[in-house]
Amino acid sequence: MGRFLRQSLKKLKGEIMMSHRSVLCCQFILLGLLLLLFSGCQSDSQDQATEKPSRPMAADFVLSSVNGDSVQLSSLKGKVVVLNFWATWCPPCREEMPSMEKLHQLMKHEDFVLLAVNIEADGRRTVSQFLQKQPVSFAILYDEEGKIHKQYGVFKYPETFIIDRNGRIVEKVVGGLNWAQPRVVEFLRQVMAEGAH
Repeated sequence: MGRFLRQSLKKLKGEIMMSHRSVLCCQFILLGLLLLLFSGCQSDSQDQATEKPSRPMAADFVLSSVNGDSVQLSSLKGKVVVLNFWATWCPPCREEMPSMEKLHQLMKHEDFVLLAVNIEADGRRTVSQFLQKQPVSFAILYDEEGKIHKQYGVFKYPETFIIDRNGRIVEKVVGGLNWAQPRVVEFLRQVMAEGAH
């Protein structure tokens, strides 16, 4: 009986070992197929990564300016728009204003518009006081109800959106910037050239 049991156990152990090898073999085959499958996905992912990301449309709005004019963003289609959200109580906002004025003077005869949207509820009073000390010639708009800056998701100031000729957001800049520096001007001209006919 002992010999029969040992032979049965040996035979069973052999079958288990064979079964274990079969499982390992199947696992290696499955792993190979998965690697082949994922390498194909990786190739597609790389192709997608090199494609130009979709540019979101800039939300349209109509706001009044310090001059009393109504400005509608969609009416500026065909031009590159720098859309800046700012407040008079914000030091970086005040600091970047002179460079924005320089940029405006440099590019005002091109297909370019600079809009500075003041987000203060009492903007008509505060902006008037600010402009007496630091006049600018580009359009300053009032978002007294706060709808537009919320629509754009602005919560840090200044925040600026660069919008291409087709009304799509190309870039978002958070914080103050020297807008008249050559690399900024070059970038804006590249954006202009993209949509030129």
